[in-house]
Amino acid sequence: MNPPGLGFADRYLSPAELEGVVAEGLQALDLTGRRVLVIVPDGTRTMPLPQMHTLLARHLAPRVAAMDYLIALGTHRPMDDAALSRHFGVPVVQGTLPTGRVFNHGWMEPSTFVHLGTLTAKTIHRLTGGLFTQEVPVRLNRLVLEYDRLLILGPVFPHEVVGFSGGNKYFFPGIAGPEIIHFTHWLGAMLTSRRIIGTAPTPVRAVIDAAAAFIPTPAACLALVVTHEGVAGCFYGTPQEAWQSASALSAQVHIRYVEKPFRRVLSVMPTLYDDLWTAAKGMYKVEPVVADGGEVIIYAPHIREVSYSHGALLDEIGYHTRDYFLKQWERFKDYPWGILAHSTHVKGAGQYDAATGIETPRIRVTLATGIPEERCRRLNLGYLDPASIQLAEWEGREAEGLLLVPRAGEILYRLREGGIMEPAT
Repeated sequence: MNPPGLGFADRYLSPAELEGVVAEGLQALDLTGRRVLVIVPDGTRTMPLPQMHTLLARHLAPRVAAMDYLIALGTHRPMDDAALSRHFGVPVVQGTLPTGRVFNHGWMEPSTFVHLGTLTAKTIHRLTGGLFTQEVPVRLNRLVLEYDRLLILGPVFPHEVVGFSGGNKYFFPGIAGPEIIHFTHWLGAMLTSRRIIGTAPTPVRAVIDAAAAFIPTPAACLALVVTHEGVAGCFYGTPQEAWQSASALSAQVHIRYVEKPFRRVLSVMPTLYDDLWTAAKGMYKVEPVVADGGEVIIYAPHIREVSYSHGALLDEIGYHTRDYFLKQWERFKDYPWGILAHSTHVKGAGQYDAATGIETPRIRVTLATGIPEERCRRLNLGYLDPASIQLAEWEGREAEGLLLVPRAGEILYRLREGGIMEPAT
């Protein structure tokens, strides 16, 4: 049985094909006459939101009682009216679209959340394969209780924490409370990004799906597989069903296999990533094909901040391997676990000798950004003057062990089965 929707690994959908799938899906999802909250990504994801908003305005808005939008920020910074206008492709004035209202997820405000239930310690033990045995409160943006139907609308990509993004991930961490955000991210860090990225299913996905079962409002999903050049697929159904179809296609569209590892990778970050917190995808997506002792350079001269939301905490703890934190757990356990997880994802695999205090990362991570050298060193990351990099000098040198990734952050590089992971020389 074919999944509901349409997708291709070797071409993009035409505008007419995409509109046909969206119209068919919206008709099938039991939304007529309902008050619908559409949950969408923020501006750090490649997403044809202007096109999709037009289609929803045409095929959904006339037959529902309300159609409002909620930006799944996770813990990213809110989008102002100017950013939202660019995001939707229509004017947004004081949080209002021509079709309805648009809300930023207020993750900084405790009043945002409603407690929906608790994942028991027994459940967490089972879902994590025994890695953790603790209760996890499930808190979510209270807007989910103020509508008749929830509609997730967003893309699916290989993801460093959950395996593949999309589906119920738009609830957790998209519009979730801090407890489950920090827990799921640290769970991903324990498993390591290199192991989990681009795989399905994963323990993190299992926890997210279990948490989503507490949401009383019926939820549906339009899951897209996109690149910056077009839409390869669009699927509809429950969040789990649509995500499953989209992640299978994403595995074909968004993963590039190589025969041998590279000693140096230059990840050129597009401007949709405006701090290292988001631009670190230039590390996550190439880490599996960097040789032991090799280097990833995150090239983004436009980036001047580590994290607009969490920079002060990252300045305190720096960037380190997972075992650096685990072997000094009493020192770090009270920091937000999601911040620790981000730190380990950026630094990558490695070892820490508690007796000597020596940390040995598997590879080097170097920033060629607008973040000053002194701050990079203090954060335990390398520094390279972005003005010293000539992109043309990196082109066509894969046979020499140098990889240029012109628009990094979405395509996952993976060593083909049978390939040899040799150290950099």
